[in-house]
Amino acid sequence: MLSHSQDFIDSDWEGIAIPHADDFQRLRRLTRSLPEVEEGTAYGTPAFRVGKKLLARLHEDRVTLVLRIDLESRDFLMQAHPEVYFITDHYRNYPYVLVRLDAIGTDELKGRLELAWRSCAAKRVLAMYDQRKETEQ
Repeated sequence: MLSHSQDFIDSDWEGIAIPHADDFQRLRRLTRSLPEVEEGTAYGTPAFRVGKKLLARLHEDRVTLVLRIDLESRDFLMQAHPEVYFITDHYRNYPYVLVRLDAIGTDELKGRLELAWRSCAAKRVLAMYDQRKETEQ
């Protein structure tokens, strides 16, 4: 796996065709802006982890994001924005939502990724991140 500070090595995902490369590059850019995010694969698709916790990965269809989320928020988002958020039976009992990358705006995606990251990151990392954000404002 690669830390967000290392260069991406294409050969790690060699042979994985990604139909909407612009959406994926946007996802990578936003995810890599978060501390201690590592790139790798899960279920044969590009994935992002914080430690051993899966933050997000591309679905097998290569156009949908599998994103960590609490079940209550997931249900709300699916009702409020079914054109963006959905699940399949496979994910019904897991804290993940499926996100149509071509239907979500950059700011919303950034916010959802940060919330997912917060659920995975260590307390010390969260504290440093929050302090840095306060300093920047």
